Amino acid sequence: MAFVQDGLTHGILYTDFYQLTMAQLYFKMGMHETNAQFEYFFRTCPDYGAHKAGYCIMAGTSWLQEWMSDVKVDKQSIQKLRDHTGKSGKPIFSDDFLDWFEENGNFNRITMEGIAEGRVIHPNVPALVVRGPLAMAQILESPLLNHMNYPILIATKASRVKRAGADKMTIEFGMRRAQSEAANAGARAALIGGADFTSNTGISYKLGLPPKGTHAHSMVQAFMSLGRGELEAFRAYADVYPDNCILLVDTINTLESGIPNAIKVFEELRSKGHTPVGIRLDSGDLAYLSIQASMMLDKAGFGDVSIVLSNKLDELVLMQIIKQIKEEAPPAGVDPDKLINRLVYGVGTRLITSRGEGALDGVYKLTAIEQEGKWIPALKLSETPGKTLNPGKKNVWRLYDKNNKAIADCLSTGDEDLRTYSSIHLHHPVDYTRSRALDATSLGRIEQLHVPLFKNGGIREKEASIDQMRKIRRADEEYLDSGVKRFINPHIYHVSLTRKLWELKQDLIEQAKK
Repeated sequence: MAFVQDGLTHGILYTDFYQLTMAQLYFKMGMHETNAQFEYFFRTCPDYGAHKAGYCIMAGTSWLQEWMSDVKVDKQSIQKLRDHTGKSGKPIFSDDFLDWFEENGNFNRITMEGIAEGRVIHPNVPALVVRGPLAMAQILESPLLNHMNYPILIATKASRVKRAGADKMTIEFGMRRAQSEAANAGARAALIGGADFTSNTGISYKLGLPPKGTHAHSMVQAFMSLGRGELEAFRAYADVYPDNCILLVDTINTLESGIPNAIKVFEELRSKGHTPVGIRLDSGDLAYLSIQASMMLDKAGFGDVSIVLSNKLDELVLMQIIKQIKEEAPPAGVDPDKLINRLVYGVGTRLITSRGEGALDGVYKLTAIEQEGKWIPALKLSETPGKTLNPGKKNVWRLYDKNNKAIADCLSTGDEDLRTYSSIHLHHPVDYTRSRALDATSLGRIEQLHVPLFKNGGIREKEASIDQMRKIRRADEEYLDSGVKRFINPHIYHVSLTRKLWELKQDLIEQAKK
């Protein structure tokens, strides 16, 4: 049985079962049409063990919006719910609820605003705000989290890999190690976060980019098994792809066989008027082999040929490779900067699986509910203070200093406009002893972060191109302080509440405790 794009597995029932049982409860209580507000945010940045992210990259929204716009209840889904019985043998779902759900099981009355894809985002800041009828907004929780948590995780990892690799060309190679269809979402997120290209052919074409790749060891092995050898394998590849020739040189022996044979083939290509593209190193001491390869290629007159590195790369490995090259290249007579500039990184398993942090702790929480035309703040208390919600309708702001560095994200009540304030009082979201007042004239600018995203069942904002999202990401990263961007023990970026929101939160906490 095929499940790809099946109506049951990707349709309106692409949610957790308890969302549906809650929706029926709301229906029975007459609450299902009550407007509610839910917020999506993550609590902490990814912690990879030996290192930690200081920020994340927003990704995933466009595909979520497409799903929300396209999905509708079908008769098969309704019948499956109708046939579902409990321990007593009685149906779990009543006919009147299913009749309502068949008619209203869509997101046409949901609106969504939030932070645009590609932007830098921080813990506990609402990345998306969903408003609409309680039952359908509740059902949206699981698919929204599914569409958002993974792409943000991968975009964040890709951003770190790109920066660790000195901003050199990076190709996402992870399809073979991705979790099923996550290969597509992961590749797209990696392209937003920092990868220049992906080897995933279909998603590349869908996004308007050329897929990239070389060849596998199996090609050389096939020629060897037939008695034709590595050199003949390289010649065959060069003959078919004379202007796109990148040769994988470590099937037999990198320095004694692979690179010498690649140079022979490159010389033959050059004699025919073609320019070879590069070699790929996929095993061994990649920094040492890069230095040796650079020496051999330079000596043969191929100083402009790229050296593609692959095999278990991530941000720490790339940092180590660059450090090693800077230390070991000069004694070998190799210019380390020139060598680093010719490197290309093929990053696979550790990017597409977010090695070290397999899930983002993104959550979707009820923060307000409408009653008689007024939005009533909703509060969730927790024994863990950091999990107590920031209630009510809110605005989200980013504050910049005179040097255009982002110094804090600030949550305010929905009726506050920080751009009109002469003094802004910032409160720590949890610790009542920590607050400060900012003279607004000392700031460079105040930016409201949320933009409209989805309304009346349709996508309100046209999807930005990958290039546009990359530009947004690069700009936001430039605005960050270097300490926040540090790979190990990054500074904590400040997320604060205005005095008005802080006081509202404290009042609700006191009321809840009575």
